[in-house]
Amino acid sequence: QVRVVESGGGLMQAGGSLRLSCVPSGSLFNAYSMAWYRQAPGKQRDMVAIIARDGSTNYADSVKGRFTISRDNAKNTVHLQMNSLKPEDTGVYYCNYRSRNWNSWGQGTQVTVSS
Repeated sequence: QVRVVESGGGLMQAGGSLRLSCVPSGSLFNAYSMAWYRQAPGKQRDMVAIIARDGSTNYADSVKGRFTISRDNAKNTVHLQMNSLKPEDTGVYYCNYRSRNWNSWGQGTQVTVSS
C-alpha cells in the first residue's frame, strides 16, 4: 500500500502564503497523477490542483493564478504553493496519489485563513 504524508498547514492571515508538501511512499514516476483536494467544514472534498505524469497541471477556478502545484522528482515530493490566501481557502487539504494499483490519500493538513 502507498502511504501519503502531508505537511505545511497552519494558520495564516488573508493575503499571506503557505506551502504544503506531500510525500508518498511510492515513487512519483509510477503515479498517473498527484493532486491536492480541499474539504471545508460541512462541505464535500473538492479538487484544488492536479499534476499529471507528463507534468501538465490543472486547477480549480477558485485558485487559478494564486496556487501552484509542482513536483520535485529528486525528493519524491509534491508541493502546493498557496499565495494571496483568502478565508474561503480554509479547510483540510488532502494529497492524493493515483497509480495503476493505488489510489491513496493522506490524513490531511489543516489550513486556516483568518480575515
